[in-house]
Amino acid sequence: MPRRAVWVFEPTVAALVLGSTQQAEVAEGDHEVVHRRSGGGAVLVVPGEVLWVDVLVPAGDPLWDDDVGRAFGWLGELWSAALAQLGVATTVHRGASRRSPWGDSVCFAGLGPGEVVNAAGQKVVGMAQRRTRSVARLQCAALARWDPETVAGLLALPAPAADDLRSVAAGVGVPLDRLLASFLATLP
Repeated sequence: MPRRAVWVFEPTVAALVLGSTQQAEVAEGDHEVVHRRSGGGAVLVVPGEVLWVDVLVPAGDPLWDDDVGRAFGWLGELWSAALAQLGVATTVHRGASRRSPWGDSVCFAGLGPGEVVNAAGQKVVGMAQRRTRSVARLQCAALARWDPETVAGLLALPAPAADDLRSVAAGVGVPLDRLLASFLATLP
């Protein structure tokens, strides 16, 4: 029987992580290109610039929710509480998914239930999930800084993409090591 667990990943190289079904032309650059098994758009992962945390929740756990749209709600609240402890005001998105023109290409360009936004409405914590009947793997990414120019360039998006992307997401505004400590302290 799976048990609740938290996995923290520290990237060692810069990579563009594509969603499981994402087919993208990727421009040449200094970034590796890999696919993750969960869906969604691309995430730029750079050592020291992203906090990537997976939370595993087994079926039957009090945190389990059969509804994939609601499954992130409690987790978004934990991220929001962790950021509040560090002086960053955020809210958890509770509505339907919102898509921007670049949402299929770039994870942080869309907004899903449970994801966390800052006071300006910009996504600061993105989430994806992969589940089986016995366990849900909830993947979370918080960025130290948002780099829409690099993401747009790597995905060879049209010229206006970087300008549009600049307004939809932001870095969390606190050191990632402090955010991780705060997040881990909020876990039930």
